[in-house]
Amino acid sequence: MTAQQQYLNAMGIDVWQRRDLPVDAIIETSPPETVPSEVKPTVTIPVVADDVGIMEWDRLRSTVASCELCSLHTTRTQTVFGTGDQQAQLMIVGDAPGVDEDRQGDPFVGRAGQLLNEMLHAIGFKREQVYIANIIKCRPPNSTAPQASEISSCHAYLQRQIALVQPAVILAAGELTAQYLLKCDETLADLRGKEHRYPESDVPVIATYHPAFLLNASAEKRNAWHDLLMARTIASEKIKHDVTG
Repeated sequence: MTAQQQYLNAMGIDVWQRRDLPVDAIIETSPPETVPSEVKPTVTIPVVADDVGIMEWDRLRSTVASCELCSLHTTRTQTVFGTGDQQAQLMIVGDAPGVDEDRQGDPFVGRAGQLLNEMLHAIGFKREQVYIANIIKCRPPNSTAPQASEISSCHAYLQRQIALVQPAVILAAGELTAQYLLKCDETLADLRGKEHRYPESDVPVIATYHPAFLLNASAEKRNAWHDLLMARTIASEKIKHDVTG
């Protein structure tokens, strides 16, 4: 079986639901790629310690672990900081931790992680060769979509992670993440297939589907494959440039 086939056959993930739905109305459906208007990720007002922008990894991690800037600290099991190569050429950013991530403390470790691992394998990367993080560090209750206030509270943390990693390219998984990183409200359909720039560091950003969405949208897997190849090309060119000077 080829790497591409392994990628296309991979399965699994948590389902995100709107937080304003009653509990008995939550059913398993394919995760929406449209971000509800009330959670458009355009509000980024960090309310954190003044020195987050100069923190190194250990202090940044401990600061996140003790963070109480939003109400999510009252429902989390633990924070989900990030994992992987801290000097990776490829950085992957998702939206929010799920049940498995909240339990284990690492991003993309549930069924979504299984698919992500297959996606990475298909383009020649091992999980430990990339850096993986989320735009918020705590799981929203009932696996709901993160709210703007929660996203803004975590803004400086992710910004510092990106600055420390200095990736050659960021792969933004899902519409909410892509809109947040690019400070826009364009749909994922409009953002895909192009090279964008993260405004606060000028790092290339490639928008793609969240693994959760792909599990229930097989027709889009071919498009996601092209997104992955684009990200790999950018990372490979950076590696080649660093080696040859």
